[in-house]
Amino acid sequence: MPEEEHYGKHGEPRKYDPSFKGPIQNRGCTDIICCILFIICILGYVAVGILAWSQGDPRKVIYPTDSRGQFCGQVGTPLEKKPLLFYFNIMKCASPLVLLEFQCPTPQICVEQCPDRFMTLLKAKSNNADFNYYKNFCKDGLDDNLDALVLLSSGMCPAMLLPSRAFTRRCFPALGQKGGQITVGNNSQFDDGRGNIRDANDLVAGVKNATVVIEARQVVMKIFEDYTHSWYWILIGLVIAVLLSLLFIVLLRYLAGIMVWVMIVMVILVIGYGIFHCSMEYVNLKSEPGSNVTLKDLGFQTDFSVYLHIRQTWLAFIIILSIVELVIILLLIFLRNRLLIAIALIKEASRAIGHVMSALFYPLFTFALLVMVIAYWAVTAVFLSTSNQAVYKVFNETACEYSRQNCDPANFSTSVMQTECPRSQCLFAFYGGETVYHKYLIGLQFYNVFLFFWCANFVTALGQMTLAGAFASYYWAFVKPDDMPAFPIFASLGRSLRYHTGSLAFGSLILSIIQVIRVLLEYIDHKLQGAQNKCTKFLLCCLKCCFWCLEKFIKFLNRNAYIMVALYGKNFCTSARDAFFLLMRNMIRVAVLDKVTDFLLFLGKLLIMGLVGIFAFFFFSGRVKAFESTAPTLNYYWVPILTVVLGSYLIAHGFFSVYAMCVDTLFLCFCEDLERNDGSAARPYYMSASLHAILSVSKDVGDTGDPSQSSRQPEEQHIQLEQQHIQRQERDQGAGQ
Repeated sequence: MPEEEHYGKHGEPRKYDPSFKGPIQNRGCTDIICCILFIICILGYVAVGILAWSQGDPRKVIYPTDSRGQFCGQVGTPLEKKPLLFYFNIMKCASPLVLLEFQCPTPQICVEQCPDRFMTLLKAKSNNADFNYYKNFCKDGLDDNLDALVLLSSGMCPAMLLPSRAFTRRCFPALGQKGGQITVGNNSQFDDGRGNIRDANDLVAGVKNATVVIEARQVVMKIFEDYTHSWYWILIGLVIAVLLSLLFIVLLRYLAGIMVWVMIVMVILVIGYGIFHCSMEYVNLKSEPGSNVTLKDLGFQTDFSVYLHIRQTWLAFIIILSIVELVIILLLIFLRNRLLIAIALIKEASRAIGHVMSALFYPLFTFALLVMVIAYWAVTAVFLSTSNQAVYKVFNETACEYSRQNCDPANFSTSVMQTECPRSQCLFAFYGGETVYHKYLIGLQFYNVFLFFWCANFVTALGQMTLAGAFASYYWAFVKPDDMPAFPIFASLGRSLRYHTGSLAFGSLILSIIQVIRVLLEYIDHKLQGAQNKCTKFLLCCLKCCFWCLEKFIKFLNRNAYIMVALYGKNFCTSARDAFFLLMRNMIRVAVLDKVTDFLLFLGKLLIMGLVGIFAFFFFSGRVKAFESTAPTLNYYWVPILTVVLGSYLIAHGFFSVYAMCVDTLFLCFCEDLERNDGSAARPYYMSASLHAILSVSKDVGDTGDPSQSSRQPEEQHIQLEQQHIQRQERDQGAGQ
């Protein structure tokens, strides 16, 4: 007989119900209003996607744009063979307005190759061969018979050409250093084509500003290029992660105790190897020139491989990995008694999974749905961000009242602007728009982000409720597997979608709102990084911490609420309340088992992520000679490595979540079983004798901290439980006859 419990304000315990035999079949739809709202929002999300796809143009991200808004190098256009952007006068890019309007106030055209020599228009006009070369950098429709001064005044040709090289599909002066002086084409001075001798230093500011404007696009383009070269290898790495996760899960099914200890030892060894490898890199860089530069002095670099040549980077890795290793070892030492109980509970979960083997493959379904959600969000975001229209503005070299105003290049030559400002030009400035659609574009982007969180949380919640219903069917089946549904996963999935879509949407909506608030707080924090108000920083830090804690609590509450919904078919709020009170009535067992079991499963995720990450590092970095000819050539080899590492963790998390959900479901069902039944012949427990022993030990450990005290549990009670199971089975068989 279980000892007396004092429930206080934590609700009333469940009463004995002879008709209750697991997840209730006769149930109705729950949280219908939220279900309708979710469906409406999904339809709106589809409409936003269609609108974005009809208005967006991803070419704006891929190709550079000339002064007419045309794409350089776009396949299927007259500019297909002109992939590079050429600036008529790069020194105009030195203006601060470049950083405000993201466009240099100088004509820009698409060319096949960057100029490779010094040349002025005045000199080129005196030699036919030189002028034929020079014409490659003039606008279309050039009249060869026009005088050089006419060509300059009309803006048809640049005043000069400088030796340049392509950088992110743009032609920049080939600047260098000679004797401590800035040079271009090995010369420290050049003729600007208007009779003035200019210093090469004058080019620096223009090149720098133009580089700042395109720096973000440059990094994105290089990352995108790396993905195009390595996507199939990334997929292979993720497939390896899937196979490893499946292997670990299957081995846990049959060798739970051994595998848990193997995971613990291997995690310690993998992190230890990481510390060793970082230490070797740190030592090897000791003799390298420039390796002692600090990260603070180095600043931000778009080429992240530069950081790997700095000793301080590897020192930081050593410190981080050492702290992680120490924390894990200390946790294992202090939780050694509870680890034994958690391992025994994982063994019991393995028996449950043995009767619901299809649960092992359900994460693949969840993963596929999440991939669809992420892909839809990413594509929609790209099309929304590229759905602006080309905006043209007046750029002038002399005073002009129409400066920076919008203009139309088609009729600019006959406009009042051109008449009053003869030296002004109507050039492409940026992509924007003033229509109703463009005014609400930020709102559509926010809607895209919010629905992404909602849909992703909904898919995760669906997986949790489906697994909870299947494992609850296992627990409350007295004769296993005879009393279980033929296909417990499909039966539970059908119940979840048919009756509880509203409850799933309700729980995921609450979580999504909190996550969006956290994103907004991070955005505000990023914008206020330069602020000196310490009070504001402190308040923002407190808010971020509070919402982080709130998100963790809501995730925990939602998870247990979904178990109760799967079990009793009640609405979300009622189920969340019942789950919360049930956990509060068993607080000691929750403290002993919940986080300890999660910690063991987390080590399994770390192990898979570490093994796949080490393999990806040696493959993509070219550290192993056997892979040098096979590995793709990349701008940033860390791009596929990080992708594989993060993807491996998510995959492992998906598979190990089956065990985590099984443990949580068995635990809640056990608590319900203790309240409904008393272990007598009339009210026998549904739990197995081994599970009763495990969770009884957890109660004793929570009270005394010593599992040896669990010997107070009478051995006769286990025999009595076994006898009750046999009697119950015989009674059910007799009733069936």
